[in-house]
Amino acid sequence: MPKVRTKRKEKEEKGWQKKQKKKVCIFCVEKIHFVDYKDINVLRKFVSDRGKIRSRRVTGNCVQHQRDVAIAVKTAREMALLPYSAR
Repeated sequence: MPKVRTKRKEKEEKGWQKKQKKKVCIFCVEKIHFVDYKDINVLRKFVSDRGKIRSRRVTGNCVQHQRDVAIAVKTAREMALLPYSAR
């Protein structure tokens, strides 16, 4: 039985990979030094529709700003500005 070559294997053998655009931290780009828990419009970008905090990999935040976002989201949940979860 002959081996079947798939396009994926051919690409791997050639060393070809699709270059993905590097995500950048919006707080660093806009030079925002403080993540405010009262700014709900900004925080909603970092929360999924189910109410989970999105990861750094997904949002493109740097380490420090991702920590600040997580703390701000948790504080906003405590103050009932953001929901803990969706139905």
